[in-house]
Amino acid sequence: MVVLATKLYVDGDARERALDSLTSLVGNELADLDVEYDVGVRDDDFPSVTISGPDETIARNLLREAFDDTVPDHETGETYTGTLRSWDDDGFVLDVGFGNSVRIPAENIGLGQGTPEQIRTRFGLVQHLPLEFVAGDSPRLSDATRDELYEWTRDTGRVNVNSATRAEVRATVNRAGHATDIVTVERLGLLEQSVVCRDGTDPPGLLSSIGQYVPAELLCVVP
Repeated sequence: MVVLATKLYVDGDARERALDSLTSLVGNELADLDVEYDVGVRDDDFPSVTISGPDETIARNLLREAFDDTVPDHETGETYTGTLRSWDDDGFVLDVGFGNSVRIPAENIGLGQGTPEQIRTRFGLVQHLPLEFVAGDSPRLSDATRDELYEWTRDTGRVNVNSATRAEVRATVNRAGHATDIVTVERLGLLEQSVVCRDGTDPPGLLSSIGQYVPAELLCVVP
């Protein structure tokens, strides 16, 4: 079984749509392999994929590469992925599944000046966003995560969204009449997306326009 490092935290019809979307994504990854699989959701809202068949080891590795995975134990110096659960003046708290959490102290975030809340807002870190960290007595965000987030501030601008699948966000952008104002919708997690703005598109203006159509948290990344 592989426990994927992305959460399915919406309810009702939205939950069913999200689970269908995840099942399709998993199916696409495993389409060429000789395996049977079943996608479910654990009590902690982390999806799990049970796999059996001749190619099951390859299948597990493919899913870990595509989604990252959560594990119950962390070794010092190794890199893992959690989801942004909360934040306060002392740092970020990541949900790492299995009833566990990891606190990234404010001094270990490594994304410049400001409080954790100010950093979260500046870099568009919506709640539940998957973030990679290095385990230890004083965990820190990974260098790869820091580099990626800094890169966001250097491109053409973004609007990050949670609580919606990639297809739902694309449909919302189209409904709001902004299909030509964006480059793409980048999947960050199952329910966390990044709308990449085209050069000349104003991220706060795009947020204001699409926000009325989607019941989600939206944060801008302004270059």
